[in-house]
Order: sequence, then C-alpha cells, then structure tokens
Amino acid sequence: MCDTMVAVPSATSGGAMLFAKNSDRGANEPHLVVRYPAKDYDPDVEPSVKLTYVAIPQVAHTNEVVLLKPDWIWGAEMGFNEFGLNIGNEAVFTREKKGETSLIGMDFLRLALERTATAQQALELIIGLLELYGQGGNCGYDHEFHYHNSFLIADGNEAYVLETAGKYYAAKKVKDFYAISNCLSITNDYDIIHPDAISNAIKKRRCKIDSEFSFAACYSDKLFTHFAKARGRRCQAMQKLEASKGHITALTMIDILRSHAPEFREDTSSVGSICMHGGGLIGDHTTGSYVASLGKEKYYFITGSSLPCLSVFKPAVLDADMPVPTEDEESAKRFWLRLERLNRLILSGQIDKAAYIAERDAFEQKYLKDFCDNAPNRAKLMKESWLKVAELVEKYLKPFEGKDIVFAKGGFRYRSYWTKKTAGLKK
Repeated sequence: MCDTMVAVPSATSGGAMLFAKNSDRGANEPHLVVRYPAKDYDPDVEPSVKLTYVAIPQVAHTNEVVLLKPDWIWGAEMGFNEFGLNIGNEAVFTREKKGETSLIGMDFLRLALERTATAQQALELIIGLLELYGQGGNCGYDHEFHYHNSFLIADGNEAYVLETAGKYYAAKKVKDFYAISNCLSITNDYDIIHPDAISNAIKKRRCKIDSEFSFAACYSDKLFTHFAKARGRRCQAMQKLEASKGHITALTMIDILRSHAPEFREDTSSVGSICMHGGGLIGDHTTGSYVASLGKEKYYFITGSSLPCLSVFKPAVLDADMPVPTEDEESAKRFWLRLERLNRLILSGQIDKAAYIAERDAFEQKYLKDFCDNAPNRAKLMKESWLKVAELVEKYLKPFEGKDIVFAKGGFRYRSYWTKKTAGLKK
C-alpha cells in the first residue's frame, strides 16, 4: 500500500515541480536510502544485470540514482536520478491474471531511473519493458503478495501517470496535480493505451462497446481495491492538493504525507490514512517517505525512517557530500533500524511523544524553511541538519539503551501485533 502525488509548476507556489511519496510495506521491512553512482559497463564482462528474480541485458551506461527501497529487493519503491527524474510505484489490484515470475514494479522503476533522463523517456522505457518481459513475482516481505503496478513519473518539466493490468496499460500526462494510490484511476481520459486493452475488455464482457470503456472500471479488482481503502486515500490527497492549488509547496507535500483519516486513533491501525500505521489484520505501515522539489535548483526532504507523522524530514541535495550511503546497504539498514527503535518507543508510550514532536517541529521550522529559501548555503545546511537529527535521536534513545520495548497502549490485538513485530525486528 502506498500513496504518491505530484504538482506541476502551474499549481505550485514557486514554479517548481513537486513530487512526494509514502512507501507502505511490512512494518519490519527495512526501507533503505542508498545511492549508486553512474557507471559504465563492458558488455563482454557484464552482459546482463540480475534483477529481483530474473536477469536482462545490461546497458553500456547507468545514471547516478538515489533509491528508497526494501532491503531485499533489487529495485525500489521510489527514487530519483542525477537528472532530477523522480518515480514512485504503487501496487494495484486488477482482474487480469498474475503473470509468471519476471520483472516486478520496483524493478521497472529502478531500470527507468538508471537508463533514462526524462519523464517521457521513462514512460516509454517502462512500457517497452512491460511489453517485452511482462510483470510478475512475489513482492511481499513476510507473506506472499502479488500485484500489478502503477507509476507516477516526473521530471522538472512534465509528469505522467502510468497504470497497468497484466500486459495492458494506460497512461496520461498530468495537468496541475495528481495522486495515485492502490487503485486504478485512469478512466477514458488516457493519452496512451495498449492497442488491445479495449478489445480485451469487450471480449471479456467488461464493457459492450468502445464508448463505454474505462480502464479503471474494466480492469479493477473491486474487492481488493475496496479493502485497501485506496480510493479514500487518493481522494484525501487530491482534496488537499486542490485546496492548495496555485500555492503548493514542499512543506504542503510533507503535511499531506503526514495526514491521517478523520477516524484515525493513535492506538489502532490506519489502512485508510496516507500516513499508514500497522497494527491490525489488514494493511501495511509507512516505512519511508520523501519529497522532491524540481525547480532550477533540485532538492529533497527524506525521512529514512517509518511513520512521517513521527519522523524528521531531512534536507538533501545530490552532491558529493550528500549524507546517504553509496552502495552501502548494511549501513543504510542500520540507520533505518536505529530510527525504527525510536519510533517503536514512541508508539509504545515509553518516550514522551509531545516533547519529541515539539523538538522535531522546531528543527524543521529552522532547517526546512532555511533550506528552501537559501540556495547558496544548502550544502552546509544539509550537513548540519543531519548531524542535528542524529543528536536528537540519540538524546531520546540513550535512556533506553539495553531496555525492552513494552507496548502498553491500545487494545489487546494492537499490543500483541507490535509486541510480536518488535520481537522479530532485525538487529
């Protein structure tokens, strides 16, 4: 489960393309922030690249990329490259059969970031790979989970939404703003469509004639989509973007990523919230978040940790001193696990949430606004802010070193869920 959104320059305050995403996955699945440098390949030495499940031919050159990814997946849920291309991936549930094990959505995403420079190029590459290899494979961390995929793709100039159902797809260019969730959203307003998508829908009696065709209506699995509460989350995001249209900022995007459904309670799960909390039988947990501002200057706000409502968004620019491990996935995992311990202690009630949030907010009011407004000093502010966050984290964790996390908040099922999850958390 995830939520991704974009606001094109016509809808934003400063004329930058804004992109944002929450990655919702298994609560114990480390979500890494890793950086891979640009690289050249000798086809005689490295003729192929091994993805999550299959290998495909390697290209002569791959771009520098920053990936926000599950620790066991080759690809990524979201990320960006040296050209400012940003892509987010969503699970969608469709009426088409599961494919044979091949590329998964996260593989498509990384391949597009590594091999293209613009949103249109990325769109065309993903469609081409889908037509060539299909899609399929388990994407679940602690249980089998198969799904099809949608993508939001943006560079500094334009954005596209691409939705798939098996080998079929539909895509359109974004006007003003758009949000995707775990549901198909393109109806008959597509700009691009698989040549057989309409005839296949008619053949399978999902519509009678061309004029009745809607990609979402004809290809959605309504039951799974309903239980994912995806349309409600997408509606929340679209309403918030509409309310801020014309003056959307990176901070607006952060607020949306942190938002909860009206019925949200802190001691329950929240599959209906954009900031998703685990704790029940159905639903995932937001394991990582980021926001991109793609104007003349490109910068990012990254949590590197779960639950944006608790986490600190840390500023970053893609330069030589960006505080993200380069190819060091073990270091990135330790970083996520350290922050996850802090979040679990807050969820359990052992850390004073109000005191922590007050300090977090004071940090963000200082660093995020300064970072947005002060281009010449962004590299300095980036380094300083990550060090300050490390100090804040250690301040709250130090009193609990060597102590167990004990969940006393919420009902029996909620406490049991988090006690079991925390006992199984990787060290």
